[in-house]
Amino acid sequence: MRRTGGPEALVLETLPDPAPGPREVVVAVAHCGVCFHDVVTRNGTLKAGVETPFIPGHEIAGTVVALGREVQGVRIGERVATTQRFHVCGHCRYCRSAREPLCAEAVFIGDKGLNGGYADFVVVAAESLVSLPDGVDFAAASIAACAIGTAFHAVVAIGQVRPAETVLVTGAGGGVGIHAVQIARAAGATVLAETSTPAKADALREAGAHAVILHARGEDFSAALRDATDGEGADVVIDTVGTPLFSATRRSLARGGRWVMVGQLTGDFVPFNPAQLFLRGISLLSSTSVTRDELRRCLALLAQGTVRAVLGDALPLSAAAEAHRRLEAGLTPGRMTLVPGS
Repeated sequence: MRRTGGPEALVLETLPDPAPGPREVVVAVAHCGVCFHDVVTRNGTLKAGVETPFIPGHEIAGTVVALGREVQGVRIGERVATTQRFHVCGHCRYCRSAREPLCAEAVFIGDKGLNGGYADFVVVAAESLVSLPDGVDFAAASIAACAIGTAFHAVVAIGQVRPAETVLVTGAGGGVGIHAVQIARAAGATVLAETSTPAKADALREAGAHAVILHARGEDFSAALRDATDGEGADVVIDTVGTPLFSATRRSLARGGRWVMVGQLTGDFVPFNPAQLFLRGISLLSSTSVTRDELRRCLALLAQGTVRAVLGDALPLSAAAEAHRRLEAGLTPGRMTLVPGS
């Protein structure tokens, strides 16, 4: 990415192979997930922390092929997945309290510099790697941090979903959403999945949704949600969409509900009266990324079969622009991946 723009701004180039710094590791990328974060950095919607030129991609699994001279605890040939971050400091108050995505030194992979996952090789700090358990393949592992880990963090750490609660997942057919459905179901909740894509309904039911709220794009779905909950609304919302569904989502919450914001698909702002929240005891929360410990837990859930990685097409690296077009069209449930060297 040398300029922001449409999918055609993604250009395949040959660059020198990266070399690790003293505490860094080179990973040969086997699969890299294609996230909507990549779309909003590519089209210029997300500006914070983004600098061109850059190589996109932060959902990475592969094999360690080179070590920096000070690296310990990682070996050549090890199968690994990365967190979404190149580096965190490891000693600030956020890193010490299991909130490392908020570290001031955190560097998101793929937002700046020629070091992202849409490539044959990527360099990351050794502490950003987690070893893969037996039985978890590279495709599933590549989306464990973002699509699965972000959902896990939102449902478990931030939303604190409890058995018998009702959970609404917006944008449920996307990569984060369809895994949030599985994780909320595993937590013992009654799960309602919102989507505007009829073709995704069966996949959402298969993922564990008790009911699918299907509506036309831009339509207010809150009446259907309340009908499905005997007028009560949802105790927890895992919101992967943001502004386009803001008003409908607010109307869908029960008294005392917890609204966990995970995604924002546009650059638009939304006006609202704060009294619409506090007079009904609604908590507006946010969830960012995943910790290393949570990534380990998500990989264990995959190995145990408690969570199933929902994967779309695996495309060659040369088809990155096509992957973005498919993602923006919103027709494929789950997460697509790119496969360098294929």
